[in-house]
Amino acid sequence: MKRILTALVLIFAVFALLFFGKLWMITVAAALVAELAAYEFLQLAAVGARLHGASLRIPLWWMSVATASLFLVSIPNFPVEAQLPVISLLTLVLFAWNGFRSPLVQVLPDTAQGLFGLLWIAYPLTLIPLLWKQEDGPALVLFLMVSVWAGDIAALYVGRAFGRHKLAPRLSPGKTWEGTVASVAGSLTAAGGVIALGNALTTRGDMLLHISEPVWQSLVLAAILNAAAQLGDLLESAVKRGAGVKDSGSMLPGHGGMLDRIDALLLAAPVLWYVLLVKDYFGLGRF
Repeated sequence: MKRILTALVLIFAVFALLFFGKLWMITVAAALVAELAAYEFLQLAAVGARLHGASLRIPLWWMSVATASLFLVSIPNFPVEAQLPVISLLTLVLFAWNGFRSPLVQVLPDTAQGLFGLLWIAYPLTLIPLLWKQEDGPALVLFLMVSVWAGDIAALYVGRAFGRHKLAPRLSPGKTWEGTVASVAGSLTAAGGVIALGNALTTRGDMLLHISEPVWQSLVLAAILNAAAQLGDLLESAVKRGAGVKDSGSMLPGHGGMLDRIDALLLAAPVLWYVLLVKDYFGLGRF
């Protein structure tokens, strides 16, 4: 019951932001999620380091400031070219801090893990406001979320009921090929529902869920996003197993940690961004 109630609250909050929120609200919400997930990452990294007889010295203040900085330079008034210099500066700050405070043997791993956490968690979430402010942005972000969520739900319940063949037991013993196939089917079905609803609304003059691209392209995109989401889920499982923990945290009742809920999105969002860039570069039309 906790899992269902938490999911309903999260879905309501996301839908409210997508269709009634402003750009600054979307940005603040994504930044808050990134800060919470980054905090969980620090805890995971620290536990993993202790498990292997080492210590981790990524300061919380650095991760918080670095995460916020990426969101600040992702707002419309900043040029895209500003992101790389900011990331470089943040890396040098962490490098210098660790160089003077960490044991010498830890300088490289501490700096590398801090930068990895920033690029893995914060950067993908900065793309959510950027996607939302595109033409037909709310429909685009909804399509992303629904493709990820539906695939996750289908994999969970079908995998539990019918899963027999392990997908990647070293990374996630509970995931099966049956669940994987169900996940793809779930994403395609949900994407088809969004497309059908969007078309129905468009014929009535409501452009809220307007999608311009052909149906087959949207379904291919849903399959690509599903593959990215499943890979993102597996990779987060690899991090957790390396740290010897089951969940990234306990922030969300019935769901584990924040990082557990957004792991699929952390890979699916950049993939969607890159697909849009490729379509734009080759003149293949917009979403």
